[in-house]
Amino acid sequence: MASLLIPLPDRDFDVTEVAVPWKLARRAGHEVVFATERGAVGEADPLLLTGVLFGQLGAEPEPKALYAEMTASPEFRAPIAWETIRPEDFDALVLPGGHAQGMRQYLGSAMLQDRVSTFWDLKRPIGAICHGVLVLARARRADGRSVLHGRRTTCLPAYMERAAYWLTAWKLGRYYRTYPELVEQEVRAALAGPQDFARGPVTLIRRGTETDDRGSFVVEDGQYVSARWPGDAYAFARALLAKLEAPEAVIPPGR
Repeated sequence: MASLLIPLPDRDFDVTEVAVPWKLARRAGHEVVFATERGAVGEADPLLLTGVLFGQLGAEPEPKALYAEMTASPEFRAPIAWETIRPEDFDALVLPGGHAQGMRQYLGSAMLQDRVSTFWDLKRPIGAICHGVLVLARARRADGRSVLHGRRTTCLPAYMERAAYWLTAWKLGRYYRTYPELVEQEVRAALAGPQDFARGPVTLIRRGTETDDRGSFVVEDGQYVSARWPGDAYAFARALLAKLEAPEAVIPPGR
């Protein structure tokens, strides 16, 4: 059994990008540990549960059901605090996304970035999806560069972020713009060069499911796995969990 760490903000994380990796990890027999800034129980973006606009654009029914199951689990009800994270105690790290303003607590935390940088140096499996890639882009190595410098990645593509904003701004303002700078812009700036960014096929509607990865897009670079949006969550979680089965995965004795 491996132990996966999933850091979260207190509110506004993405339903699918947290619940799907949690469910697939638990089904595989792994332990999942959640962490919030001070150990408070987190809450997902409520609009993703009720529907962002006219009941649409939210999470799909299956991930919402998984979220309800997850929020009742003992591990979700008892998160640890970020300051108590010991990276060496975990075999894999999952960095989920979300776009509402509550995500800034998590995306901008220097403390969390420091823990993530230490985990990166352990060369254990790390998965980041959507806005979660920003945590890695902002985590620094000893030379001051992002841990992503020299690695290949994807993240929330600019065209997706712009489309969601343009579609909803008349009603929800900057709900879909977490920061003035687009996620893709900041992630690209952290890389060694444009060749290291993979946008993936253009899609706005089709989502992968538990049984169908068509439409999903995942980038793997060594022990690092990245994906674009909730539509990639199942393929993303499976790719990350596969890293734990690989010979190079580092799992402490006794697990």
